Amino acid sequence: MGRLVAGVDSSTQSVKVVVRDADTGELVRSGRAAHPDGTEVDPAAWIHALDATLPGLLEGVAALSIGGQQHGMVVLDDADQVIRPALLWNDTRSAPDADDLVREWGGPQGWADAVGSVPVAAFTVSKLRWLARCEPENAARVARVMLPHDFLTWHLMGRPAMCATDRGDASGTGYFSPASGDYRTDLLSLALGHEPQLPRIAAPHEQVGEMTGPAGAIAIGPGTGDNMGAALALGLGPGDVVISLGTSGTAFACSTRPTADPTGQVAGFADATGRFLPLVCTLNAARVLTSSAALLGVDLDELADLALQGEPGAGGLVLLPYLDGERTPNLPHARGSLHGITRENLTPANVARASVEGMLGGLADAVDALRACGVEPGRVLLVGGAAANAAVGPIAATLLDVPVFLPPPGEYVADGAARQAAWVLIGGDEPPAWESGPVGNVASWPTWEPAEVPTVRAAYRAAREQLYRA
Repeated sequence: MGRLVAGVDSSTQSVKVVVRDADTGELVRSGRAAHPDGTEVDPAAWIHALDATLPGLLEGVAALSIGGQQHGMVVLDDADQVIRPALLWNDTRSAPDADDLVREWGGPQGWADAVGSVPVAAFTVSKLRWLARCEPENAARVARVMLPHDFLTWHLMGRPAMCATDRGDASGTGYFSPASGDYRTDLLSLALGHEPQLPRIAAPHEQVGEMTGPAGAIAIGPGTGDNMGAALALGLGPGDVVISLGTSGTAFACSTRPTADPTGQVAGFADATGRFLPLVCTLNAARVLTSSAALLGVDLDELADLALQGEPGAGGLVLLPYLDGERTPNLPHARGSLHGITRENLTPANVARASVEGMLGGLADAVDALRACGVEPGRVLLVGGAAANAAVGPIAATLLDVPVFLPPPGEYVADGAARQAAWVLIGGDEPPAWESGPVGNVASWPTWEPAEVPTVRAAYRAAREQLYRA
């Protein structure tokens, strides 16, 4: 075994750590710890979970990077003390603040041109405006703003005077331009009322600091956002679109040019390599399946069996899966609903089928939105916890017009962070090619050829437009 690197995924629900061989990508060991539930969390909980997980994993590790949940607002005062619990990406209370910012400056086209995205409740800039509106005393105390992964990187480095981040995670704030690579501090000040210190933008494979390990110094990379980490682990290339099914659902692609979508559907993010990562996010994914399974009194395997017994279209049942509101379409106050119920079609199999189709319907629309921004999908890769459900792959194929591939289950965000750490250690123009990396043998991935059933997607859209005109 050669040099080792560690990658961290500090997600909404837990922290995961993987240790891999820097040269081959072979997995050596791993660990995890839970995070508290909620849409706002004391960042000290992330530190506690990370500090509880790292001991025992870092033997022989020479470099480490952190991937983290995007958008979360961590605010510190001039004594570097956390001012209030961090608002997470899935906290929708800042929805009216996003609308106000769009109205006050530039409209949708202006924001898209400036930062590649139109603010919604999830974005950090919207949460800062909420802070200024609802907690002005706290807003006035803000001396630094960080994202979750920035905060943890800063903690491991010993809390230096200047923190560092990467352009990928910074691109989800609403005050960073992926196209220019610069912060838009005018938009930051518009939201908060003054200009606090922000992390500097590091190069994709720059060593930003170090921490003390069991045998000496461990180099620390800039880290990145969760979707950017997953893209790095998967080695995305042109034509690859990822649908990630975790707590939230995302569809994203690698692009060599920035995007600017004034409709707000596609966020024009940067990736972790110097390229771009246009992305569409929905708030509701894996929990749609767990909630439906609980309703039917079955486990997830049994839910999959039931869903595959149903025919495409679920006998006319359509689930709008907005259990926690929704981000795309921008319906933060929406709630889930089941449409088209008759005595004949209200069966466990149809309810199960409708839950899977509902979860995937918005993400199939997301692939079309990426296409409208210039992405040419050649295949879709399904990742995330819910992708392992046996019904998801075959049902996804009925909603898409390109082949669907299922890479092996893995901690792709942590793996991408580990690959970045290896890049920091090894150097070079591109991340290291890992012969024993997390994706395994691509030829062995389960694959479904497209079997699109247009009536299924048409029914989903009709139900959405009837109820929300969105």
